[in-house]
Amino acid sequence: MKKAHIWPALCLALMPFLPAQANEALLRHNCGACHADPANPEAPLSRISEQRKSPEGWEMTLHRMQTIHGVQLSDPDGKSDSAGVLFQLLKHLSDTHGLAPAETVGLRYTLERRHNTVDIPEDAEYAVMCTRCHSNARVALQRRTEPEWRNLIHFHLAQFPTTEYQIGGRDREWFPIAIERTLPMLAAAFPLQTAEWEAWQKAAKPALAGRWRVTGRMAGKGDFNGVMTATAGNADSYSVALVGEFSGGEPLEMEGDSVVYTGFEWRGNLRADAAGDKEQYLQVLEASADGSALTGRMFPFDHPERGIDLQARRDDGTPRLLAVSPAYLKRGTTATLTVSGSALSGAPLLGAGLTVNRIVSRDADRVVLEVTAAADAPTGARTIGVGKASLPAALTVFSTVERVEVSPAYTVGRVGGKEGSQPEVQGRFEAIAWTNGPDGTPGTADDLRIGPVKAQWSVAPWNEKAAKDRDIEFAGSIDKDSGIFAPAAAGPNPARKQSTNNAGNLKVIATVGEGESAVRGEGQLLVTVQRWINPPLW
Repeated sequence: MKKAHIWPALCLALMPFLPAQANEALLRHNCGACHADPANPEAPLSRISEQRKSPEGWEMTLHRMQTIHGVQLSDPDGKSDSAGVLFQLLKHLSDTHGLAPAETVGLRYTLERRHNTVDIPEDAEYAVMCTRCHSNARVALQRRTEPEWRNLIHFHLAQFPTTEYQIGGRDREWFPIAIERTLPMLAAAFPLQTAEWEAWQKAAKPALAGRWRVTGRMAGKGDFNGVMTATAGNADSYSVALVGEFSGGEPLEMEGDSVVYTGFEWRGNLRADAAGDKEQYLQVLEASADGSALTGRMFPFDHPERGIDLQARRDDGTPRLLAVSPAYLKRGTTATLTVSGSALSGAPLLGAGLTVNRIVSRDADRVVLEVTAAADAPTGARTIGVGKASLPAALTVFSTVERVEVSPAYTVGRVGGKEGSQPEVQGRFEAIAWTNGPDGTPGTADDLRIGPVKAQWSVAPWNEKAAKDRDIEFAGSIDKDSGIFAPAAAGPNPARKQSTNNAGNLKVIATVGEGESAVRGEGQLLVTVQRWINPPLW
């Protein structure tokens, strides 16, 4: 079987260590031929000094220099090969020309490969000019001077000369609008110099070695609970071991390395032994300013849709409660709840109407409880505690499920796999249960979110055309229990009209409960063709 294309080197995490600490001299040695001023060799490098980007943004720039301009990276001291030099340059550029944590807020979905995020900018013209092709985050995770934003616009037409005549640009005079209106907007919204970056440059950067308690969730597999140990190496690198399991009992053990860019951008390369093959996972996490927390996502390199949402807290001996699984309990029922945290001791504190029948097991990391909710237990999200540790809104007590949302509401899957050059991209769904609140009206402020619940899954045609084209017969199938949609194989299908591929426009249906009490929610899945270029930022 052909292997999926992986972005060249994926040097953000694949290098096991930093061969040496990069510096400005190495940057000037490799980039100065084009970017240094011959009349003033000590002046900042042109273009480079006028930009700031995420690590992924600099990775794309460095690879473009190699593939388009033929740059040959080298170490004048002979200590590193080309890949090692690229990695060092990436680290140096990210640290010195990166982004502050505040400048990535609301934009991390593209770093974390959350490809089903819908992000429509408020500026309608900017949305047309830039985000027809790119995510909003791809643009907004950059800071440039106004001349450098102008250079980027010119680059688009130089590198892609048919831009104005393609389907997304021929409805307007793209270039005049870009220069006269989009350019001033970009320069004002995303300037090179910001107070956030100035403050972050001065701030102390936390060390991230230690024992971390990890909790999270993966669509199709449920809640995740584990321990991650990070051992410090050199130049912000760490050796990492992660041991945990999903709520269904499936274990996950991984080990590898990580590097921290710009003082807070954790990128880990971990390997899991899956069926004898070392499957590689990329961790994209953000460290808090004080170094006590890591949040983000972890996913296989070639299947970012199969990711685990993660949160990790440093185990420093302080009692902390991180999660309850499941995070809901129905009135009048008994369930087993797993309370996860660190340094946990003392009695469980669940609040009015909940009785702990017995403690199934306990240690410093988790307490497993058998709990009964009284028929008249107060409903709502409540604080749960174990001894001195507590977590607000950790457990929702409810009486009935009145509404179900399919999450994500809109998803793109892609045919592939089999003997194709690209892997299939699954659709992975969860059913989010709600009650309508005291006013009995759905979609109002008093609605109570119950959380992800078990559902029975099915698909139907999204519209009349999908029904006429028999999309549900060809596009793939959904697992009725897990909510995982497996797309069909890529390539022409002689059984379809005009032998077209196995694309489809489907309605995804989650059914919670049975009979007359069943509640349904619907989402949309567009199954389309392979994506041939998969850069770090979309």
